[in-house]
Amino acid sequence: MKILIVEDDKQIAEYVAKGLREKSHVVDHADNGREGLYLATGEQRYDVMIVDRMLPKMDGLSLVKAARAAGMKTPVLFLTTMGGVDDRVAGLEAGADDYLVKPFVFAELLARVSALARRPPIVETTHIAVGDLDVDLLTRNVTRGGKRIELLAQEFKILEYLVRHAGEIVTRTMLLEKVWDFHFDPKTNIVETHISRLRGKIDKGFDKPLLHTVRGAGYVIRAPE
Repeated sequence: MKILIVEDDKQIAEYVAKGLREKSHVVDHADNGREGLYLATGEQRYDVMIVDRMLPKMDGLSLVKAARAAGMKTPVLFLTTMGGVDDRVAGLEAGADDYLVKPFVFAELLARVSALARRPPIVETTHIAVGDLDVDLLTRNVTRGGKRIELLAQEFKILEYLVRHAGEIVTRTMLLEKVWDFHFDPKTNIVETHISRLRGKIDKGFDKPLLHTVRGAGYVIRAPE
């Protein structure tokens, strides 16, 4: 495998690189986030990336987010001292695939790297269908039963999030964070208003509704039984 290590601690980087090379892997190393991003998104393709959270010039979270935004599909393992639950969640939400806390045992690191490399490549979905509702994520074309449905930008964002989680309950808080980037409750009915408008567009005129309110929990979109 070809592996990229982005780690500013020279001793740790050399230790990990040496162990991986002893297992016949090819290893490149960047000692700051900016160089790591350059290598990760360049012409060279890596099988796995091992990234520290605390890096000079660009932190690990920003590096991974930027690389994912640029279309990088390489599996990422965060290797860091930041082991709190919130830290792990932030790392995975930034686009990492696994998280290992320092100090670590090299055998576990090697096993996690091997497991990541065995994962099948991610194929990005461009079309999602829920019942007779079809959502084209590239063109933002939405149809139901062959009928074109015109949505405003925020309405499409809500629908996209719902269909990506079809059959699952999506809470008001989840929509505030993912659609409006609010990490607090604005104490308005913004979600309810947009859900009502969206429901009127995708369900009105059809026999069976797709968008349901789950009292006290949130919303769910699912195909009729």
